[in-house]
Parts: sequence; structure tokens; C-alpha cells
Amino acid sequence: MENMRDILIYNTLTRRKELFKPVTPGMVGLYVCGPTVYGDAHLGHARPGVTYDVLVRLFRHLGYKVRYVRNITDVGHLESDSDAGEDKIAKKARLEQLEPMEVVQFYTLRYHDAMKMLGNCPPSIEPRASGHIIEQIALVQEILKNGYAYESNGSVYFDVQEYNRKHNYGVLSGRNLDDMVSNTRALDGQDDKHSPADFALWKKASPEHIMRWPSPWSDGFPGWHLECSAMSAKYLGEEFDIHGGGMDLMFPHHECELAQNTASRGNGGVRYWMHNNMITIKGQKMGKSLGNFITLDELFTGKNVVLEQAYTPMTIRFFILQAHYRSTLDFSNEALQAAERGLKRMLQGAKDVKELKVTASSAELAKEVAAIKENVYASLCDDLNTPIAMSHLFDAVRIVNQVKDGKLAIGEEEKQTLEFLLTTIVTDVLGIAPEQEAAAGDSGVVKVMDALVNMVLEERKAAKANKDWAKSDKIRDDLKAIGVIIKDTKDGVEWSLE
Repeated sequence: MENMRDILIYNTLTRRKELFKPVTPGMVGLYVCGPTVYGDAHLGHARPGVTYDVLVRLFRHLGYKVRYVRNITDVGHLESDSDAGEDKIAKKARLEQLEPMEVVQFYTLRYHDAMKMLGNCPPSIEPRASGHIIEQIALVQEILKNGYAYESNGSVYFDVQEYNRKHNYGVLSGRNLDDMVSNTRALDGQDDKHSPADFALWKKASPEHIMRWPSPWSDGFPGWHLECSAMSAKYLGEEFDIHGGGMDLMFPHHECELAQNTASRGNGGVRYWMHNNMITIKGQKMGKSLGNFITLDELFTGKNVVLEQAYTPMTIRFFILQAHYRSTLDFSNEALQAAERGLKRMLQGAKDVKELKVTASSAELAKEVAAIKENVYASLCDDLNTPIAMSHLFDAVRIVNQVKDGKLAIGEEEKQTLEFLLTTIVTDVLGIAPEQEAAAGDSGVVKVMDALVNMVLEERKAAKANKDWAKSDKIRDDLKAIGVIIKDTKDGVEWSLE
């Protein structure tokens, strides 16, 4: 564990990098908007999953105690952001002839499986919106009491115009309220609103609506934006450190959250707003609503017409971390194949560093290795700049390869530093693990496989010693047929999974 360092975070609210100062010294409260569980997780879900996982890992590595809260939206997310249309989960349930909570359970478990395969740690707390109806009703009552909401025919709406008299609706997303109102057309069934910009805190359920709860105003359900304000306050307090999510959530979701927080308790409640950018495909945002998404299961199996092959979970993780989280990341087979090669090179370096022969190091090499370590930390602490950190880690791999090839001599201290970088930083902070470990999820399985392959390699070694080249070649070819690639080097035999 490294001592706590200064960390810079780009705050969307202020539009600049800021020095991270937690509400409580030594502790980090992080809330991330999780999925609306009505379909399989896709590549767009993988990006915030991996981004905030690395953020949590970095904080913990630096000695912080982290409470990571990521919600599950299982009610209230309507098809339109303008409070119109059907609940996304209820619609899926109707089409599949299931109970809504069957849909929720099925896709929540599949989401968990996908995140685990990607190497993401589970959150500290994973609240569901449907489990926090009481807190959400109390929050609506507080906003009504403070004069920033109104009841209309059993529904309750946030009064954006009234809020904007004292505060700034649009401060997070950079939008102007007058422009928003003038560019928003009135929708059928929206006559209950005073203004098209107003949004639902509580919706009265129509007779056919399945998911409903009693409230002081009607039998109904909470608004999508309300859920996160209520759950983040419950588990992290009325002021907490970081709120993360995708850039597509900045408006209206996070803008509405910020307004609800301010209207209910007088402050925005969040010190640092973080937003990861989108994954695009041919320059267009990837998402369920556009129908151009690739599910993680399809990526892992190769079963999608746009995929040239299957890609392992660690390849996907490596691909995501090659770009800064605030930049767009365009999907292509070429980019994923390049990530696959880079991953293999990095993991081979992590394997090779342990076998390096220590002799004597030069002062110049000692200085270079120390600089690489410092640069890795500096990059990660500079608004989570993973691509720059990874470029420095490849500098470490280059040195390992030079030592391995006999072109450099290395001392014990430099070897330990390189091993720390290519194992502890790569695995514990970036979450990049050897594929068989990530897939098996059980170190015992990995050990058995390693032992079996090594037993076969001993047979091949004996065959070569006896000049039985036919048997030696057959063992090599048989291993290749089951996906085990072996390579003869001057220091012995190396093997890896294809």
C-alpha cells in the first residue's frame, strides 16, 4: 500500500481539475449510477463499470477507506426523459409475460456476472430503487415543504422555474433554462405540468401500471431522478465526495439530482461530479435506445455480425483503459485486436519479471526504474490518466525484455520495483489479471492447470533429451490444439493460453 498522495479530479460542475479533499479525512464516499435492468449489459455499461472500479482500487491502494455505492434502477425509468411512455422494466415484463421483478432479478444477476468477468469489484452497497420508496416519499415531502414542487392530479412535479429564481438549473450541464423551455414541445398527457421543463418526483399510476406504491398523493411510483438523490443521501450522507456516471446522464438525470438535493437541503450534496465519456460505434453513441449496442456476452462469445472474433473480458478491460475516461472510445475490431496484443505483452512481462536473474545494476537503470514508478503514480493521480500510466508500464516491460535478452544487468531493488509495477499496480489497481485467473475465479483451478501443463512439458523435455524429436513435436502440436502455446527460450520453455 502506497501512502496517500494528492489526487486531481476533473469536476464537471466547475469544469476544471481540482485537488481531491474528502468530506472526512482518509475516507471516500462514491456514488455511481448503475444500470436500469431490463436487458443484458453491453459495452457501454462496461466503461463506467471499469472506470469507477479503477478509481476505487486506486483510492484503496493509496490507503483510503472507500464506501462505494452503485444503485440498481428497477422502477421509475420511463421510455422518455420527459416523463412519458411506459416504464422500461414494466414494458419488458409485459412483452415477456413475466412479473417485473422477475425481469429485474434475471438481468441484475446477468449484470453482476458480466461485471465480475471484467474483473470489477462489487460495490460496498448496491441499493435498489424499489427498496427505498419510504425515503423517496420523505424527500418529495421535503421539496414540497420548501416550495420547489407542486401536486397535480395525484402526481408531484419539480417546479424548475421556481427553483431557478434562487438557484441555477443547468449549472452542471451548461444548459440555459429559457432555451430548454422554448425547445421543448408539449407532449400528450403532460398537461399536468406547469412547464415542459418540470420533471416528475412522483407519478400517479395508470390503472394498468403494475409497479405502484401508496403515497400521500396517489398510488404511484417515484421519478427516476428522485431515486439517486434519496439513496445517495441515505448511504453517504447529505454531503459526500464523488458522484460518477456516464456523460449521457449529465442531463437530465444528474442535473435533476443536483436540483433535488439543493431544493431539499440547501446544497448540491456532491463535491466532485465525474463523468465518463461514451463508447461509440462508427462515431455514433452505442446504446439500447439506438439498437446499435453489442452485449458483453456477444463480445465474449463472438456472436454478433460486426465481430470478427470473440474477445476475452480482460481484452475488453484493457481496451477501455487504453483511453482516458473523459475521451470518447470508438469500437472497432482493429482496436480490440490491438488491445489483445497489448494485453498479452503486458501479462508476459508480468510473468517474465519474476524469473529475471539478478546481477548488478547501473545507477542509470536504477534512476530510470524509479522514474517509471513515479510516473505511473503521477498519471493515475492526475484525473485517472490510465493510458499514460499504461505507457509507463510498457516502459517497465521493455526493461524486463532487455534484461531477459541479456542486454541489461539488473539489481535486486530494481527487479522488485518492476515486479511491483507489473503485478501489484497492473493487477490490484488496474484490475488486469491473467485471463485464466479472471475466467476461473479460483486460484486452485489455475494452480492445477499450471501443474498439468508443466507435467506435460517435462515429458517433452525428456523426449528432447533423448532426441525423440517426433514425440517432442507431437506434444507441442497437441498442446497447441487445445489452446496452449509453448515457446522455447534460452532460459527454458514458456507457455501461454492462445
